[in-house]
Amino acid sequence: MSASRARGAASDPGHGGRRRAWVELLAGRVRRQQRGPEGEPKVGESAVRLLRRHLNLGDLVLEVDGPPRKQLCLNRLIDYDGPGAHTDLSSSLIGSALRDQAAQLGVPAAVLSSQVVASGLVQVCEADAGPPPKVLMTPDQRKKLSSLFEIAQNLLAQSMFSRLSFCQELWKVQNSLLLEAVWRLHVQNIVSLQELLESHADSQAVVAWLSRDLRLLCEQTEAPCQHADVARAMLSDFVQMLVLRGFQKNVDVRGTVEPEWMTQVAVAVLERMLASALEALAAGIQEGSAAHKAVSCWFSVFSGHMYRSIISTESPKRFFCHTLTQILTHKPVLKVSDAVQMQREWSFARTPPLLSGLYRRLFVILSPEELVDCLQEVLETREVNWQHVLSCVSTLVICLPDAQQLVNGWVSRLLAHAFESCDLDSMVLAFLVARQAALEGPAAFPSYAAWFQAAFGSARGFHSCSKKALVFLFKFLSDLVPFEAPRYLQVHVLHPPLVPSKYRALLTDYVALARTRLADLKVSIENMGLYEDLSSAGDVTEPHRQTSQDVEKAIMVFEHTGKIPAAVLEASIFRRSYYLSHFLPALLTPRVLPRVPDSRAVLIESLRRAEKIPPSLYSTYRQACSTVREKPEDAASRREVEPSCAEEPLGLLTTALRELRASVTDPPQHDALSAQMAVISEQLRSALGLSEDDSDVEGAQVQLSVRAPELQPWEQRVVDLLLTSFCQNLMAASSVAPPDRQGPWAAHFVRTLCRRRLLPALLSRLCQLLRHQGPSLSASHVVGLAALAVHLGESRSALPEVHVGPPTPARGLPVPELFDILLPCRTQESSALCLKFCTAAISYSLCKFSSQSHDILYSCLSPGLIKKFQFIVFRWFSEARDPPSWEDPASSPWRPLCLPSADWRRAALCLWKQRTSRELLQREGLRLTYRDWLQLELEIQPEVDSLSDTERRDFHQWAIHQHFLPAPSATGGCDGDLEVACTTLVDVLMDFCQSSRSYDHSENSDLVVGGCTGNRDIFSRLQEMAADLEQGPAPLGHAAPRGHFLFGVFCRRLQALARGWDVASRLQRQRELLMCKRILLGLPPSVLVGSPCLEQLAAPDCDDFFHLVNSELRNFSHDGALTHDITAHFFRGLLNACSRSRDPSLAADLTLTACQTQCPLLLTSALLWWPHLEPELHHRWRRCSQSPLPTELRRLQEAQHFAASVLSPLVAPPAPSPAWLCAAALHFVIRRAGKESIRQELGQLDSQGEELLVFLFFFSLMGLLSSHLTPQAIGSLKALDVCAEVLGCLQRKRISWLPLFQLTEADAGLGRTLLRLAPDHQVRLLPVAFYSLLSYFDKDALLQEDAFLHVAVNMYLKLVGLFVAGETGAVWTPAHGGERQAQAGAGPGLSPDGPGRPALGGLRPGQPLLAQRAAVGTLTAALPVFSPGRPRKPDNKCSSFSAAVDTSVPKKELRRRGRGNAQMLTLLSVFKSPSLFTVRVLNTFGKTSMRRPALGISSGPGCVFGGRGAARAQHTGFLAAAGRECGL
Repeated sequence: MSASRARGAASDPGHGGRRRAWVELLAGRVRRQQRGPEGEPKVGESAVRLLRRHLNLGDLVLEVDGPPRKQLCLNRLIDYDGPGAHTDLSSSLIGSALRDQAAQLGVPAAVLSSQVVASGLVQVCEADAGPPPKVLMTPDQRKKLSSLFEIAQNLLAQSMFSRLSFCQELWKVQNSLLLEAVWRLHVQNIVSLQELLESHADSQAVVAWLSRDLRLLCEQTEAPCQHADVARAMLSDFVQMLVLRGFQKNVDVRGTVEPEWMTQVAVAVLERMLASALEALAAGIQEGSAAHKAVSCWFSVFSGHMYRSIISTESPKRFFCHTLTQILTHKPVLKVSDAVQMQREWSFARTPPLLSGLYRRLFVILSPEELVDCLQEVLETREVNWQHVLSCVSTLVICLPDAQQLVNGWVSRLLAHAFESCDLDSMVLAFLVARQAALEGPAAFPSYAAWFQAAFGSARGFHSCSKKALVFLFKFLSDLVPFEAPRYLQVHVLHPPLVPSKYRALLTDYVALARTRLADLKVSIENMGLYEDLSSAGDVTEPHRQTSQDVEKAIMVFEHTGKIPAAVLEASIFRRSYYLSHFLPALLTPRVLPRVPDSRAVLIESLRRAEKIPPSLYSTYRQACSTVREKPEDAASRREVEPSCAEEPLGLLTTALRELRASVTDPPQHDALSAQMAVISEQLRSALGLSEDDSDVEGAQVQLSVRAPELQPWEQRVVDLLLTSFCQNLMAASSVAPPDRQGPWAAHFVRTLCRRRLLPALLSRLCQLLRHQGPSLSASHVVGLAALAVHLGESRSALPEVHVGPPTPARGLPVPELFDILLPCRTQESSALCLKFCTAAISYSLCKFSSQSHDILYSCLSPGLIKKFQFIVFRWFSEARDPPSWEDPASSPWRPLCLPSADWRRAALCLWKQRTSRELLQREGLRLTYRDWLQLELEIQPEVDSLSDTERRDFHQWAIHQHFLPAPSATGGCDGDLEVACTTLVDVLMDFCQSSRSYDHSENSDLVVGGCTGNRDIFSRLQEMAADLEQGPAPLGHAAPRGHFLFGVFCRRLQALARGWDVASRLQRQRELLMCKRILLGLPPSVLVGSPCLEQLAAPDCDDFFHLVNSELRNFSHDGALTHDITAHFFRGLLNACSRSRDPSLAADLTLTACQTQCPLLLTSALLWWPHLEPELHHRWRRCSQSPLPTELRRLQEAQHFAASVLSPLVAPPAPSPAWLCAAALHFVIRRAGKESIRQELGQLDSQGEELLVFLFFFSLMGLLSSHLTPQAIGSLKALDVCAEVLGCLQRKRISWLPLFQLTEADAGLGRTLLRLAPDHQVRLLPVAFYSLLSYFDKDALLQEDAFLHVAVNMYLKLVGLFVAGETGAVWTPAHGGERQAQAGAGPGLSPDGPGRPALGGLRPGQPLLAQRAAVGTLTAALPVFSPGRPRKPDNKCSSFSAAVDTSVPKKELRRRGRGNAQMLTLLSVFKSPSLFTVRVLNTFGKTSMRRPALGISSGPGCVFGGRGAARAQHTGFLAAAGRECGL
């Protein structure tokens, strides 16, 4: 009985008296009653009879006390006897009562006890019954239930409790049961959940009841209450039981084998719960609603930690696989056509977060291979829900790093099966999966355009096996056309499958169908942008917007290449509609033209000159520009129009980035990073206005201007927001955990930034921040950008190369190497930023990838940055120059960097001394070598260096002599060899000065070598080391001394350069030689002339310098002489070397005598500069010897005096020998005199030897060619007059001059000497000089020269060879054009470029090599028709040479100008006695010209090249035939 009823029965309130308890009454009765030995059993029997008479079993089992003791109140009747006796007595009492009751009713005691406990349980559950329905109990209910379970456990222990009867009783009142009571029965081991569920006969009812209560449990679990832990524990136990029972091993849940009853119930409950959740999602539940909370709670049961107590993972795997199958097959109402049209809406970012979260939880247990296999099996055997299938594919490729390869393989297998058996289902599935994966961007899957080209764009495609496969492909594509998005149709049209020519009709039909569909959709292929991206399935960009992007892109490409972009040229021909109606109007938008033409103006002018802009359109544009008056405020408002419309997307992006920060700083949320990054990616597209344009960067080119990076204002706002978020996230995450425990958020973030449209803006902004605004960056900015650079390097394989403008190399650079360029070390500020950045980047890398191999640093960081870190540490911290003292390897500089005020000095030194970093810096490829140090030191600008001049010199001395010189060559040192150190320094110095980096300085820099400011101190070190080598010990023994190391360096570098007559090769070689000469001039003159041995009467060793002059410097000499500086330097070195000899005069004479045969150019150079050279030579000789000048120097002096006397009124003395030396001196004197005529002076040479006139004629020929090659030289007409007068003198004296045009190296004496006095390109142009003098030849004298016609034809053949080899350019300088017109009289110039066009394409004058290409064209254009006597006006009917080689001249014009072989016949007619040789040549000419009268080939040297194609080939054949006839 209950305690209250017992107390009421034992006491009577009376008239206001106190109610006494039953215990008190009995106690008083015991005190009053005298008990004897036989009275105690009687009393017990009486008490038992009394209790049996008034017993209520239902109240008995529910009798409880207060919170301190959970015992039956009946126990207090006997509690006085001892502390442990009550349990047995109470159990005995209840058991006795139940047995008596069962005996009276005739039922088993166990059945009765089960009924009694079940009744009590129901009463407890109904104690707080009321709406809304509940599944959890109140605290009071839990207390009552606890006492009831205690009795039940005692009954179980006495075998007086039937679990089956108990379960049956519960099912009778199942609607009154609370789920928590059922769970507690399971937990207290009274009745397990499995027993309870299996005891019900109706499985459907069990499924309905349990599903309903589980849904209520999910709702109440997410509701704010104090018993949420109990609810979660209940849900976990129920799910575990259902999974274990429903997905046991060897149980087929797909229905092929009849499962047992419990398995069926468990599977049905789980399926019903998932189905209700999916239906709620499909209905569009609102976040925060009860249904949303219930779905979220149920999806949480798929977390892996919920199944940790399950020993085997097979059951959870089968459950997850079954769940995925159910999701994919839930309500398959959509058709394939719906999927094709709507799949864009099912990307990861647009999938409900609850569903994508469920996918991610399933992916934790199932491996990627199992997922793909499950997907494939379901798609092959079931009807599917396409929305769920494709959203699952998107989640798969987003969240699993290996999914791309697996999905690619899956799609390939589908395509192979489709084409093998013409299976349409496999084909559809392959396209849908590939398109869906491509929607997720380049970090997840290749773009659709790339995939389609890879699959069908080559001969190895799946479709290329047979005609049947081709028909199947195009039938499939044609069936898709009505449902396709325009983007996919454009991809198919512009990148069609590769089809054999015999099946081309299939492709043509499909393309026509696709174009018709695009026309219906009002999307034109012709009006597509030049740079429009076809990689995504987004909406087609609006035409005006795409056109503006095309214009900006074209201007950017033009800025970096200097050429009209190929895409623009192609559009002007093949897409003329778009080019004329969209691109040109956008490019020619009227504006106020800048005073200095900008890139847009230069591009417009280039297009106009290329005739790519209609004249009327250009005229309208210029007129509009002249009248437009744009107000600044209008421009500003117009620039703000675009950003204002996107403020909302930018706000959404800001919110998404803020949510990412919460995930970054909360480690349990790391698994949601992929989903959050997908949301950021979606918002990023909207913020940039790119719609779905999220294509990959593979194959893209990033153009970046380092000197002046530009961004649109809106792009800069978005990029700044992203960079700020990254830096803040990094600092927040680093305050919680080191980089190696921060999860993959940073890598995911960077992959999101690596998109085709965003990456250029990102890199441009990084260029602005690091290269131009570096000193203003805070510590957190530097740390964040350094970490960003590390992760960009981690993704380098997926990033395109970056093409940057000067001063960087022209080649494309990987992204990590870009940071090497953005962080120079020239000034104190730039070095400080570079040190901070390198310290942060290396520290972050070492911490982030501490558990991985150091090889990853090769990809994450540029070796240049690691070397710059070592370079600056050596320069700035003297303690770093001492041998390293290893620190604790656990110490890391990363923590100090994350503090608000980072101590960079301490962080850098900490990193330097750390054992891990020191091991890294000693690895090959990352170690700072001597060459690396020189390259970096050359960039330093001393005027803004952090070191003073003294400190810098001390540092140089330490670095060279203490650090790198003694270091072994294997570690980047010099092995103690000072000559190796000097050689490396010269190499690096020349490389640096040749590179564009040396010109990236101010124009007023104090230059020493090559145009760079930082090299003067390094060059001083070279001078010091070269002096040390000069003063070093002589080689032991009688070994021949080696040449100076400098000439070995020069020879090796020059041999490595390409040899050729093209302008680029010669410019490169001339630039290299200029550097060689400057280095020689900066070193002591003794470098050129080796010192003679004191023991021997030998000449100084000049062989190396002679070889350099003959092989290289000669080809860049001017008019037979070197420049003054190198000439004077040689003679200084010669006199210095002779002064150390025992006989200075003999040493000088031996050297200069050797010069006459080995290097005559030095002597002619001395003659040219003799007025400046003579005083210094006299002074130096007097200092080293009291004797008169050496004989050979006096010989030069005498030649100079002879030349001066020829031009004086006095009679010239006899010419000293050798004759060629006097001729050179006379030539230079004549050139300096600048007289109009020298006929009178030449008359004094009648008494001189014949050789003198021949040599003078040779030098005059060289002067004539030089006048054409160098604009600053003497005029070509004046040089021609000098040549003509010398030639006339030779002809009057009957001196043979033709051998000058037949010189070869095999000639003894004459030929070899003269060829070493002239550059090779001038010798090659001797045929031009020959035909320039054609009209001055004396025909009577030529009749006696049997070799003349042989020489004439030989010169003609060589002239043709020059043209055929492409070495004759059509260039006409303004000066020469004026002279030519003055000679020819009135009439237009003969240059195809017209008068006023600068020489050589606008290149600066003073470069003889540049004019070689023009010489033949210019001179041949000036050739008159042959006639004895003075020159005549040119025949206007003969096409000029320069016009002939201009490919823009029409063939009909060339034919009109040609006149056959009249000129050559005129030439031959002057010979009164033609020889058999002449007749053969004449016959050859006549036969050839008669057979080909329509070729328009003119016979003159200036006209013979007028034809193109067949004409040129026929004339070349004639020349070959003529040569054979002549024996040439």
